[in-house]
Amino acid sequence: MRCPRALGAVLSVLATTVASAGLVLGAGAGAEAAPTAATPMPAHVFAPYFEAWNGDSPAALSQASGAKYLTMAFIQTEARGSCTPYWNGDTGTPIAQSVFGSDFTTMRSRGGDVIPSFGGYTADNESTEIADSCTNVDSIAAAYEKVITTYDVSRLDMDIEDNSLDNNAGIDRRNKAIKKVQDWAAANGRPLQISYTLPTTTSGLADSGLAVLENAVSNGAKVDVVNLMTFDYYDGASHNMAQDTKTAITGLKSQLAQLYPSKTEAQLWGMAGIIEMPGIDDYGPAETFTTADAPVVYDWAVSKGLSTLSFWALQRDNGGCPGTGGSDTCSGIAQDTWYFSHTFAPFTGGGSGPVTDDYSVALSPGSATVAPGGSVSTTVNTAVVSGSAKTVALTASGAPAGVTTTLSPASVTAGESAKLAIAVADTTAPGTYRITVTGTSGTLSHTATFTLTVPGPGGGTGVLVNGDFESGSLSPWTCDAGGAVVSTPVHGGAHALAAAATASQTGECAQTLTLSPNTTYTLSGWVQGNYGYLGVRGDATASVWGSSSGYAKQSVKFTTGSTGSVTVYLHGWYGQGTVYGDDISVTS
Repeated sequence: MRCPRALGAVLSVLATTVASAGLVLGAGAGAEAAPTAATPMPAHVFAPYFEAWNGDSPAALSQASGAKYLTMAFIQTEARGSCTPYWNGDTGTPIAQSVFGSDFTTMRSRGGDVIPSFGGYTADNESTEIADSCTNVDSIAAAYEKVITTYDVSRLDMDIEDNSLDNNAGIDRRNKAIKKVQDWAAANGRPLQISYTLPTTTSGLADSGLAVLENAVSNGAKVDVVNLMTFDYYDGASHNMAQDTKTAITGLKSQLAQLYPSKTEAQLWGMAGIIEMPGIDDYGPAETFTTADAPVVYDWAVSKGLSTLSFWALQRDNGGCPGTGGSDTCSGIAQDTWYFSHTFAPFTGGGSGPVTDDYSVALSPGSATVAPGGSVSTTVNTAVVSGSAKTVALTASGAPAGVTTTLSPASVTAGESAKLAIAVADTTAPGTYRITVTGTSGTLSHTATFTLTVPGPGGGTGVLVNGDFESGSLSPWTCDAGGAVVSTPVHGGAHALAAAATASQTGECAQTLTLSPNTTYTLSGWVQGNYGYLGVRGDATASVWGSSSGYAKQSVKFTTGSTGSVTVYLHGWYGQGTVYGDDISVTS
């Protein structure tokens, strides 16, 4: 979908340097591990697009139109090669509370919310869609995280069109970044949904759009909603827009069944979303979505239990330009102002269609460092997402030897909470472990992950574990595919770390620990290879990089914030080969 983005400032040398040095997940504003107050989207929501570049107030137009939820278009970078997100690529409208923050708060006070949307037609054509523009997966993930934490939202939309559908590297980076952010959100008890907005034929996704979802599946990125742009078919035919919407979404549902064979019919319909363009679309009069089409589409969407109903865009919902196609400010047909908004608004909440009984599971807090002999507890929060509250059986898995877990109670009604008690024995091996809490109700199952860090002997909380890799194993480091402990080349002792950078990954190896808040530390280590990055993210952000045919010492100072929770990482760069690290330490 189109937007006349403002011209951004030319990317400075400093910004390029910072981006290439790895603005990584956790570096965004508000990257603390505290639980969020964000509310999950309703299972069935009407959320028309809002053109964010024209100076309108989202809160004012939301109230005037009756559209409580809005999809905010668009977020993109200011120039090709940048990794910094802005509203419409305009450096004058950064991702900050000062931009739209008060509007969003007002909308929430009225029972609504927003869905920030990345991309759009202009970004896809100017290579400023962030995954096309930025070649660092961690930086893309950090941009997503910044939007989530700045505005406390529970859904991000990816509007992928035109040239971005052919950018295979961008598609892969985007889905890898989505997976990283989903893991982060799960670890921190944040509700998060991802929707993809894609162009369509009258019988479902074209191969290019389907390939986006196939790549998401291969990368383990969960797609919650697929919105089809049921307009701009550009096929030379005359269209019954309501009927074509039905055949397009029905075709999508069949495609989703192939991608997600374990999902039920209701769940597959519940993944689908519709985006109409009221009135005359960009193609012309042959593609006109009429006032008579709107209730037909509404009733059908309700009857199938679809997830999302939307249109491009809220500012078009008036009859101010009869006969004009593709306008951003009017529909081109005779209509009452807000006719389409008023017709679609009751969709939020589910209408009279089928509603799947569903729920969510989250942990608060989502991580902790516990010394051997210690214990910690976390709250298991459940919530009704749709339908009625069902009994949810809770189990915990993944605890290492010496760690015991106890759930009390072991069964709750969705909407209630339980406690997970975790006890660490004196004999527990140092490492970072993921304990998975699973909530099961009938055929449904949802999980949340608690990250437990057990520091080494005598180290106390926050000490980097296995920084010399003399244990012969990676634990508690976690690495991208191919990461390993090797016996050559080494800097000291008998082992070192190999971070396997390839054409599609940086090969990152990382370890999370909790340091003292508001304290200055030095991260240092010996690194060998091209473009070897050593850094820290989370409650502090710092990194250093170099290229060396032999081991060279790298070090960087950083100061923690209020939580002290940081992730230390080593990675290489795309296509530059394996990077080696040894004798890595964090000292105060």
